[in-house]
Amino acid sequence: MANNTDVKSLLDAGVHFGHLTRKWDPNMAPYIYMERNGIHIINLYKTAAKLNEATEALRKIAASGRKVLFVATKKQAKDIVAQYAGEANMPYITERWPGGMLTNFVTIRKAVKKMATVDRMKKDGRYETLSKKERLQVDRMRAKLEKNLGSISEMTRMPAALFIVDTVREHIAVAEALKLGIPIFAMADTNSNPRVIDYVIPSNDDASKSIEIIVKEAADAIKAGLEDRKSEKNAEEQAKEAAKAEKKAKKADKTEDAKEAAPTKDEEE
Repeated sequence: MANNTDVKSLLDAGVHFGHLTRKWDPNMAPYIYMERNGIHIINLYKTAAKLNEATEALRKIAASGRKVLFVATKKQAKDIVAQYAGEANMPYITERWPGGMLTNFVTIRKAVKKMATVDRMKKDGRYETLSKKERLQVDRMRAKLEKNLGSISEMTRMPAALFIVDTVREHIAVAEALKLGIPIFAMADTNSNPRVIDYVIPSNDDASKSIEIIVKEAADAIKAGLEDRKSEKNAEEQAKEAAKAEKKAKKADKTEDAKEAAPTKDEEE
C-alpha cells in the first residue's frame, strides 16, 4: 500500500484530475474515486500502487540490459520526456510517430543509417565534392531524419517495452506494440482503455506537472536498474579476479609442495 507522502505528492501535482465525465471510458471505472463538477477524480491510492508496480518492472527491464522506448508527442509532454528519457539513456519519440516504427523496424533502421552515411561523407571529404544543390538536399534530408529519428539512433534492436503518455493520442504506437506483443507501460487518463495496457498508471496525462512526476519516477526506476546491472557486472568481474587469484595461489602451492617433496643431492648420495 502506498504511504501518505506518495499520495500527497501526486495530489499536489494534480495527478487526480481526469476528463469530463461524458468523455470517460467505462473500463477506467475501477480507478475512478468520484465525480466532481462534471469531472472524474482518479483514485490516487490506486495510482500510487500501480506506479510502484510499473517502476519495479521497469527497473528489472533496465537491469537486464534492454531498452524502453518512451513515446509522447503532445506539446506539454515533449520536453519532459526528452529530458528524463535522455538522462536515463533511453530512446524516445517526441515528434510524429513514424508509421511502422515497430512493425517495419528494418526500414526505420535503414533511415537511421542514412544519417550515419551523411556524417561519414562530411568526415571523409565526399560531402565537399557535391554540388551546392546536392549539399542542400542532403542537409535537408539529414535535418528531417534527425528531427524524427535522432533520439532512436542508438536503438539497434526492438525495445523491450514502451512507456506511453496518452494512449488515445498514441493509438498507432499502441496498435504496433500489441501486434508484436511488446509490453506497454502508460499513463492512463479517464478517457483511456486500460485493457490494452500491460502496466496501467491511472493519471492525468494532460497537465505538465502530472506528466513530470510520473515520467520522472519511471526514469528514476530505469536508472536504478542500470545501476543494479553495473553493480552486478562489477561483482562478476571481482569474482572472476578472485577465482583467478585463487587458482594462481593453488598452482604456486602445488609447485612449492613439489619442490619440497623432491629429494636433495645429499639425500640422493
